[in-house]
Amino acid sequence: MGQKKERVLDVFYMLLMGQGVSVSGLADEYEVSTKSISRDINEIKNYIAEHREQLGGTELKYNASEGKYYLKTDKFFDSSELFALVKLMIGSRCLSKDETLELTNKLKQFTSKEDQQTINHLISNEMYHFNEVKHDCKSVIDNLWKLTNCIEAKREITISYYKMNRDYVERRLRPMAITFTDFYYYLIAYQQDENDADVWEVRYYRIDRIVHIVEHRTSFKVEYSKEIDEGDLMNKMQYMFPGKMRHIKFEFTGPSVQAVLDKIPTAREVEIRDEAHIIEADVLGDGVNMFLFSQGSWVKPLAPKEFVDEMREEVEKMLRLY
Repeated sequence: MGQKKERVLDVFYMLLMGQGVSVSGLADEYEVSTKSISRDINEIKNYIAEHREQLGGTELKYNASEGKYYLKTDKFFDSSELFALVKLMIGSRCLSKDETLELTNKLKQFTSKEDQQTINHLISNEMYHFNEVKHDCKSVIDNLWKLTNCIEAKREITISYYKMNRDYVERRLRPMAITFTDFYYYLIAYQQDENDADVWEVRYYRIDRIVHIVEHRTSFKVEYSKEIDEGDLMNKMQYMFPGKMRHIKFEFTGPSVQAVLDKIPTAREVEIRDEAHIIEADVLGDGVNMFLFSQGSWVKPLAPKEFVDEMREEVEKMLRLY
């Protein structure tokens, strides 16, 4: 009886892992009759039927062409969803190669052996040529989770951090939110002023540059007016370059205005003049300038004057290099 229970659990586990099982194949593997395996399958079917609601619409279905049973459920990834997630993770390059491989292998456990082989084939070249973003920390995933818990508990921290110029510094922070853009996860936090311990200002830190995190016993509260809306922030800020809020206007004559509108979420087309698209956007910081320069002569800044002057001065600096 004990062997039978263990066999049923083994078969159920195979099904949970996305494997297809055949009566004859299991009979050969466990050296029992096909009738015994059929009874095992029926026990699993009955269990699923009795607990259908708790199992989220799970069903055991028979694929006649393969002669195998498969577990189907609305709560599992299907292979197309899993493939989309894996491709997104590889394309972002935000994790180390080892972390990317480990997560990919774990995700693949939730689909069939056949689909695992298909996914392996489709991503093999990408993983072979995978170049991770260079990190200073041991694990981006570990940093993310530790910071997430500190944000949830509203606990002050001190981080050891490499700045853009590679200076190594320590900062006392009140962590507020985490966001992702352009290959990197960022921590949004209030930083304590070095000269005035009562002054805290918003700063942004690349999480992969955080080498060490010390959690303090000190907790904090944030006034409603000073809470961080990371969704609104990401709509208005490009490349996490800080600066003031402003409303800009520019002309675009390139082949894909939609690409510009997608890159700047607050952008909207307000007019078309001949073949020129007039676009307005609410932006935060100077990162938008970097993106617009990537569009070359397709972009002509129109307003405000400060924005026009910034773009013109940068073009003049570039010309002096030639």
